[in-house]
Amino acid sequence: MPWLDWYNSLEKPAWTPAPATIGMIWQILYPIILVSFGFVFIQAIRRKVPWLVAVPFAMNLVANLIFTPIQFGMRNLPLAAVDILIVWATILWMIVAVWRHYRWVAVAQVPYFVWVSMATVLQLSITAMNWGRP
Repeated sequence: MPWLDWYNSLEKPAWTPAPATIGMIWQILYPIILVSFGFVFIQAIRRKVPWLVAVPFAMNLVANLIFTPIQFGMRNLPLAAVDILIVWATILWMIVAVWRHYRWVAVAQVPYFVWVSMATVLQLSITAMNWGRP
């Protein structure tokens, strides 16, 4: 079954955004992520910030990138729920880690954090509503 048919067949909360809306939000967030993460990685390479500042950004990037294959490729809702919790937690860690070095980078993560907070509640809801479903 195609991924969209599978996703549409899941039980979801009434407030679930349409897939097109979710895609549009990510189209807005990815440029912010690209610029701010790229900046942090370059500053770490240049040794203007400690590598430990870049660690949560790297972890977040990996967790963010593997969400889609877990959710829609493997169709593993519990693992996707764990993954999005990691994404959410690493955003908080990123903000704290970078705050004293580059506050603009920390502030740039706020829209990402707000969206992922909502997406985390959504994912946990979908996972609970579909628990035990093949």
